[in-house]
Amino acid sequence: MTEEELVDQQELFEHHRFKADPGQSLLRIDKFLSDRLENISRTRIQNAANAGNILVNNNPVKPNYKVKPGDIVQVVLPTPPREIELIPENIPLNIVYEDDDVLVVNKEPGMVVHPAYGNYSGTLVNALMWHFRDLPLFNTGESRPGLVHRLDKNTSGILVIAKNEFALNRLSKQFFDRTTDRRYNALVWGTPDPFDGTITGNIGRNIKDRKIMQVFKDGSEGKTAITHYKVIEDLGYISLIECKLETGRTHQIRVHFSHIKHPLFNDEEYGGDQILKGTTFTKYQQFIKNCFKILPRQALHAKSLVFDHPVTGKRLSFDSDLPDDMQQVIEKWRKYISGRDSTL
Repeated sequence: MTEEELVDQQELFEHHRFKADPGQSLLRIDKFLSDRLENISRTRIQNAANAGNILVNNNPVKPNYKVKPGDIVQVVLPTPPREIELIPENIPLNIVYEDDDVLVVNKEPGMVVHPAYGNYSGTLVNALMWHFRDLPLFNTGESRPGLVHRLDKNTSGILVIAKNEFALNRLSKQFFDRTTDRRYNALVWGTPDPFDGTITGNIGRNIKDRKIMQVFKDGSEGKTAITHYKVIEDLGYISLIECKLETGRTHQIRVHFSHIKHPLFNDEEYGGDQILKGTTFTKYQQFIKNCFKILPRQALHAKSLVFDHPVTGKRLSFDSDLPDDMQQVIEKWRKYISGRDSTL
């Protein structure tokens, strides 16, 4: 038996692939997988099968399917439990939509999505565990209950959360199959050329600093990453852009734009917190510093999300306004452009 396992950094699911041995005896697939997947219960495997997340020879199967010699078995599962104690916290949520199966929130900048080293409280998951304290999925001991994708701490915007195991599996499969549509707005230094284009380049952990990511253009490391973009507004020395993600790697937009020498405005980790374009005039330098004070984070907002409802199948679309900090900076730049000849 051979196995390939791919764990995506940004979307919170795992992809496993197994090939049954030539001498494999007939065996129920839930038993076959429970023998091969550590710390994953047979119930979770059955839930994945019922949601259509287990494929044999590229066809979805039910839990009672009998594995035969040579079968190719693929499974997409939400990430497994972690050994961490989570405390429900009564933290307000900006709820955009909610029904029995999904919750859509507009995440504020500065909120961590799920607990990790150095951030064990005050996260979106802590808030969800309070909000959904009566739902079984949020009492399982998992550190990322309901999550199928995430946003960086200082990125704002639309995020979908599953409220039950079935919805969690169905949504995970959509993100894995790339049938969702995610669009972001960002402010970047300079003006990308062309105005409408695609950035490609494998993304993996930075060789020198494991906390950040880098592009491996030769494909020697990392995972395939594709970002489509278009310039919405040229603001002189910075630009407002829209990005459409084809893949969802950690820090994808931030590292891709840094790679093409247009880092996100005030992105400390990828070099955007320096004055990279413009003049050396003192007034201009102060203008940028004032913008940084208004927007003390990378200028990135998850503007919209489109996905199929995990139960009804209806295509749902959600959009959000730019947060105040980004909007204020955009307005300052518009005024600067209109009056720079006489004022700066």
